[in-house]
Amino acid sequence: MRDLTGGRDKVSVPGKTVAHVIEALDAAYPGVKARVADGDRLAPGVAVSVDGAVARLGLRAPVKADSILRFLPVIEGG
Repeated sequence: MRDLTGGRDKVSVPGKTVAHVIEALDAAYPGVKARVADGDRLAPGVAVSVDGAVARLGLRAPVKADSILRFLPVIEGG
């Protein structure tokens, strides 16, 4: 998503849930939400980790003030 953040690989925004963080990211960097969310869930093919663990609650996953989120492509197969 560096193309949306002016080349930055790390940015900081507030939020208490993954959804809140996505909203804040989209306000600061338009286009983020369209890339990672689909309505009230993560976009197909996208996962998010919070502090190194895949967020099983998706957009509802809680986030602390110092949490690190990473948006990851989902890899499927057998």
